[in-house]
Amino acid sequence: MSLSNSIIRRLPVAGLIVAALGLAGCSQEKAEIKEIIRPVKVVEIGEAQTTRELDYSGSVRARTEMNLGFRVAGKVTERLVDIGQHVNSGDVLARIDASDYDLSVRSAAASLDAAERQVETVDLAKKRAEQLYAKSFASKSQLDQATLTYAQAVATRDAARSTLAQAKNQVGYTDLKASEDGIVTAISADIGQVVGAGTPVMTVAVDGEKEVLIAVPEMDIAEFRPGKDVKAGFWSDDALTLAGKVREVSGSADPQSRTFAVRVSLPNDPRVLLGMTANIEASVASRKQMVSIPLSALAEKDGRKIVWTVDRTSETVHPRPVKVGDFTVDGVNVADGLKQGDVVVAAGTQFMTENLKVKLSGDAAQQSASAEGKADITSSLR
Repeated sequence: MSLSNSIIRRLPVAGLIVAALGLAGCSQEKAEIKEIIRPVKVVEIGEAQTTRELDYSGSVRARTEMNLGFRVAGKVTERLVDIGQHVNSGDVLARIDASDYDLSVRSAAASLDAAERQVETVDLAKKRAEQLYAKSFASKSQLDQATLTYAQAVATRDAARSTLAQAKNQVGYTDLKASEDGIVTAISADIGQVVGAGTPVMTVAVDGEKEVLIAVPEMDIAEFRPGKDVKAGFWSDDALTLAGKVREVSGSADPQSRTFAVRVSLPNDPRVLLGMTANIEASVASRKQMVSIPLSALAEKDGRKIVWTVDRTSETVHPRPVKVGDFTVDGVNVADGLKQGDVVVAAGTQFMTENLKVKLSGDAAQQSASAEGKADITSSLR
């Protein structure tokens, strides 16, 4: 009786064990069935190119700009032009008060008149001395003295003439005139302001050749040499592209920006106006063969830059450290860590883990991502 009861009591326990084993087997089978396979976007790394494009923005300006100022000091009484106005050579741009200079002319004229009267007087004395000397009524020393006095009077008269001419010139300098045809681009002094001799009052951009002024950092300045061919594009018109040429490279860097000024000459084109923004593009040899990937493909792990590469055989992803060259408008240039044929996850890197199974949209959809250019995202998320 006790044996039967013991067997009966143990039967439910055995059933529970069998049931638990069955449930465990089902859970394991369901876990295997629910293995994560994540669809991803990828790019395939193509052959690295040996050239790269440099792109810098600048403004269109005249090759020659004149900072015009009065040659004498004074108070500005008239300004006859405005910014943007076209002027011709000889046009009066501004005037200063000429009252004092007119008085100087009158004073110089009076001095010249007195000097001429003095020359006439000593000339008569000289001729008288010559006549007396010829008749032996005057000594040789008296004749020499009369001759010397006459020479001094002539010199004084000549100096007075020069002073008068200088005074007249200064009156003329009270008019600020354009020396070349051009456009007024800046006005630094206005009516009522007292300016010194040589102080810039107006800036005139001379008609003729135009150029683009760009600032190039020291890392790329070696790629710009006078005579180098470049391409100029303009923000105002995407269809307007001109062939330019580097004309001048600054010999030293700007102390504030640490960049070098580079001037690019442009061909004469009426569509190009002063002040336009231009992009200067130059093709140069790449110092390192770098490949370009989308910015979304770049990730970070343990403080290091990485990308997630896809093993096509096992269809799993693995992290790979890379060395970033620089950032571009289109993505990231990678200097080391990737080679031709590598398949890189282009989006969703935050969801990637070691040996994660992934699914591509198909090899037929994959295209090569060219180096130094835009990386093509080749597969799509489903």
